[in-house]
Amino acid sequence: MVAVGYHGHSFHGSQIQPDVRTVEGSISKALQRLTWWTEGCLEMSSRTDAGVSVRFNLARIDLPRAVSEQATDSSIIRALNDHLPVGAVVLSASKVPAESKVRYANSRKYLYRLECIEEWPPHPDPDLLISACQMIEGQHDFSNLSKVEGDRDPIRTIDECRPWLSVDGRPVGFVISAKSFLWNQVRRIASAFSGISSGRLDLTDLGSAMSKPEIPVDMGRAPSEGLVLWEISHLDFPNPLPNELPEPNHLSTRPEDPREYRRWLSLSGYEISTLLENEWRTRID
Repeated sequence: MVAVGYHGHSFHGSQIQPDVRTVEGSISKALQRLTWWTEGCLEMSSRTDAGVSVRFNLARIDLPRAVSEQATDSSIIRALNDHLPVGAVVLSASKVPAESKVRYANSRKYLYRLECIEEWPPHPDPDLLISACQMIEGQHDFSNLSKVEGDRDPIRTIDECRPWLSVDGRPVGFVISAKSFLWNQVRRIASAFSGISSGRLDLTDLGSAMSKPEIPVDMGRAPSEGLVLWEISHLDFPNPLPNELPEPNHLSTRPEDPREYRRWLSLSGYEISTLLENEWRTRID
């Protein structure tokens, strides 16, 4: 298994798609250049949409026997990084049992910067966000807060959901963790939190959406650019980075003027990228 980080703006998502650059496609090409590729040898732990950045995702690579027996973890990391495009980096590698399943993670943690959402108010109430986070925790039917595919079970258990606050108590975003998530689940939860903070929704709307999943309701979907897959905890893979969240105090304050906000979004993207690069450097150095 390898831990791989990447910038959302550099790829059209994680899964292979025709005629566009994706993370899985880039790793596949790197393995082909290294002559390590065999059909079906690569599997990603978590799928991410275009625009979503990743501090680290996990990938399982079934290497040729000669490579797996002779290559060290550091040489595998170096070889893959030599062939990956700018915007992606392999942080660590570790041999795992043959029966290990990369998708069977203990937990996945996401970070969302709520300030990236257009309706986010200039002076949000932190207590309101705390209450919304508490409502999300536990086991719920998330049919109204996700895009349920086929016959997938919409019931999920959220282990943790809490605000991401600056030192002066300013709500910047939130962190959320669970064993598994549904498609668009975090982005739809982010939209609900934004709606509650802006007054478009209230806490009872969120409660009703979860307690009455048989009644469809659309609470919106937040943009992918504010979302970061922060980490994946797996029984067979040592976490390569610290567990602590970064202090958001170095992040700029979102401007109140709508025109300035649209310009600020570009700055926000650079700040997320810088945050990730600083996290990766602690491992690489």
